[in-house]
Amino acid sequence: MNRTRTYATEAIVMRRDDYGEADRLVTLLTPARGKLRVLAKGVRKLTSRKAGHIELFTRTQLLLARGRTFDLITQAELIESHRPLREDVQRGALAHYLCELTDRFAPEGSDAAALYELLIEGLGRLCRARDPRLVARHFELRLLTLEGYRPELFRCARSGATLDADDGREEPVAFSPSEGGVLCAAAALQVHDVFRLSRSGLVLLRALQTQPFETVQALDLSRELHEHIERALQIYISYILESRPRTTAFLRQLEREMR
Repeated sequence: MNRTRTYATEAIVMRRDDYGEADRLVTLLTPARGKLRVLAKGVRKLTSRKAGHIELFTRTQLLLARGRTFDLITQAELIESHRPLREDVQRGALAHYLCELTDRFAPEGSDAAALYELLIEGLGRLCRARDPRLVARHFELRLLTLEGYRPELFRCARSGATLDADDGREEPVAFSPSEGGVLCAAAALQVHDVFRLSRSGLVLLRALQTQPFETVQALDLSRELHEHIERALQIYISYILESRPRTTAFLRQLEREMR
């Protein structure tokens, strides 16, 4: 094979779709080439040697050959399997969610090293964390920061006035997706898409935004507080993407069944 037609890359398998009778289209995230959609020929056959190396959520080393429509996976060597994500329903559903968000934000054909490292960290933590939901919330805020959509949680997004979450008040703080964060009382009167964010929710979001996961993973959250901040972040992310991530409906159904 002509060497100029092949290239090697490390990759995370974010999605797989059946293609033809025995092939699969595989959506990858790579450090240097961003998002790639490639073809794994014959991988659905029982005799395929590549199948176990390109399971969902795996980190793998690939050799690819350039093709007319899709580049082709010619060799695959597993680096990290992330097996718990395929054995536990909740962790697996959250892994789908992290990969969907990454897919929506990832560039095609250009550098994505920071995003790649973020996804590796997120999937690894989902395998190990006591509360995998907290991994998802931490990942969301890190992803938003990385992609230039960091929500303003410390100052009014309109006036720049400092907002103190520990000022003794109990009334919620206005959070506006269109304004990009929290608002003071005066600014909130001028905005139509206000979400009423509780003071405890604001404190938690600030911690998730600024603290390493090793610090916040020790938090013991009530179901109500977690669902509250999850709702706030979902509204914000859906506004940015102009649609709701597909996996959120399944996650909500799963959470209801687990109560």
